Amino acid sequence: MQARHDLFLRRKLGFASVAAVAAACLFITAPSHAADKFPSKAVRIVVPSPPGGSNDQMARLLALRLQERWGQPVVVEYKGGGGQTIGTDFVAKSPADGHTIGLVVTSHVINPALRKLPYDTLNDFSGVTLIGFTPILITTAGNAPFNNLADVLAHAKAHPGDITYATPGAGSSMHFAGDFLAKSAGVEFRHIPFRGGGQQGQEVMTGRVTLNIGTLGTSYPFVKSGHLKAIAITDPKRSPAAPEIPAVAETLPGFSVQSFIGFVVPKGTPRDVIQNIRNDVVATLKVPEVVANLTSGGFEVVGGTPEEFDRFIAEQVPRWAGIAKRTGITAE
Repeated sequence: MQARHDLFLRRKLGFASVAAVAAACLFITAPSHAADKFPSKAVRIVVPSPPGGSNDQMARLLALRLQERWGQPVVVEYKGGGGQTIGTDFVAKSPADGHTIGLVVTSHVINPALRKLPYDTLNDFSGVTLIGFTPILITTAGNAPFNNLADVLAHAKAHPGDITYATPGAGSSMHFAGDFLAKSAGVEFRHIPFRGGGQQGQEVMTGRVTLNIGTLGTSYPFVKSGHLKAIAITDPKRSPAAPEIPAVAETLPGFSVQSFIGFVVPKGTPRDVIQNIRNDVVATLKVPEVVANLTSGGFEVVGGTPEEFDRFIAEQVPRWAGIAKRTGITAE
């Protein structure tokens, strides 16, 4: 009889313990849903280049709108250097909670072919969205003797090494565009890299550098003002934002170099947080004022899914490795 009583007590206590543990779990987990609400604090968008270029403009444009949508500060932080690897490495090593977002451009998929990186491009990040593509424009000084690409190439053939071109940095898509153009045409250009896109245009306007290779959005206003002269766009076809400017492919068939912009977060960021960020970024890209700002610079909005951006990155890394091998381009 006593044994049965003891067994009953043990069972009763066991059930009570289970209930107590379950209650404790509910007590612990229930409030966490509110704590997990994103964003729960300030969000930073890390731009891996100095202020002043198209990356900066895009980041500030989106940060302002996302701050209004989220009700939390959204701060743009500039961490330039190392061919955009310093800022990207900072993102890779940040807490995986969505409050640090990295802006990446084409150099993100070029760098694995050129540098020993402190992070793994394919495994240390999760894609948020491919924001879109921006045309690359080749310009020269407004008073330069060149009126089109044929003029530039003819001079390069007659005076090897005389043509110089400025870009926002070694290993950038603009660097690739200039080197790829020279090799495709069988001429020689000299690369003059700058830290970001702000200074390079000024050097070309003064004539110290022959060509400027930058984004359409940053260069086109200077073309309109007459300070720069448009030579060609490196996209496979003309941009609707500047249909009067020919594509390089019209002179060198098949030529194409495009520049993209996207958002990534550290690997391990919860998928629901990634999806929330993506949805809000895409909603922001549809705001009429934002649309007008982007289309005026020839920007082509994509706003794809996180999974699509991950696949895009995985496809682009080997593609650019192949281009680097064929052209022999290096990180200067």
